[in-house]
Amino acid sequence: MFSGIVQKKGEIVQHDLAEKWGKVVLRTDAWDRPLEIGESIAIQGICLTLTKMDHRGLHFDVLRETFERTNLGDKKTGQFLNMERSLRWGDTMGGHIVIGHVDGTGRVKSIRPVGRDWAFEFTADPRLMDGMVFKGSVSVDGVSLTIAELTEESFTIHIIPFTYEHTTFCDLKPGDAVNLEVDLLGKFVRRLVERGRFPGEITWEELRRTGLIQEPVSAAEEI
Repeated sequence: MFSGIVQKKGEIVQHDLAEKWGKVVLRTDAWDRPLEIGESIAIQGICLTLTKMDHRGLHFDVLRETFERTNLGDKKTGQFLNMERSLRWGDTMGGHIVIGHVDGTGRVKSIRPVGRDWAFEFTADPRLMDGMVFKGSVSVDGVSLTIAELTEESFTIHIIPFTYEHTTFCDLKPGDAVNLEVDLLGKFVRRLVERGRFPGEITWEELRRTGLIQEPVSAAEEI
């Protein structure tokens, strides 16, 4: 499990795709805590296993399906990818729950400066858009972000300068593909609704009865 807080960027030094499998080798500087063979690392939001370390860099085996279902197949040697190690018990949860199982890809529709920040608009398949919620969380290339604007066909997020400079967002341009993972909690709710397992009609009265909302207390009642 990850939190969507990118820790490093790794440079691709090898990018191979054979008939049914592939390999990616990334070069980056040393980590504060030594890496271990077999540990999970999110690469562009994709949970991959570290299989080898040598003078060339960090080696990850990749299924062909992963190349086809994510933007990893579009990447070239010399490009950089976002990296985040999996969470340990007690680690700070700075973003939101990110599993590292990419749901699909979207496309950069536009990039525009907004004061000191940047606004990125993305389009995505309708089924992915169904998982988007205004002010909700989404993982874009492994970065935990908040949806600032939402339409039927696109969503927009705002990037602060620090995130822009320390992730691959600084390399994106209109038309580029990005990996998307919608919020995990939303997936569970959607699954329940699709299978008809969601509770009966929810009303304001039911919400009050369960204590999820409370009526405002008047000044007279406070006395």
